[in-house]
Amino acid sequence: MTTLKITAKGQVTLRQDILAHLGVGPKQKIEVEKLPHGRIMVRAAEPRGAITDFIGCLAKEDGPVLSLDDLAEIASQGWSGEK
Repeated sequence: MTTLKITAKGQVTLRQDILAHLGVGPKQKIEVEKLPHGRIMVRAAEPRGAITDFIGCLAKEDGPVLSLDDLAEIASQGWSGEK
């Protein structure tokens, strides 16, 4: 069992081994569910993006210029749920 310290602002920092166990890294999200008797459940958040969000970025005139390799990499990450 791991004990975490609460800061004066009410924040808790999760250790790297816990983040690795959840399979999350920088800029990814976790979900916290409140359970009865003062318990919580923490899990990696599922990506909420849709392929239409990706396709919409191609229509922007001021959007980034991407190669076909860049597009293939972005698409494979989005469809696999990886980031």
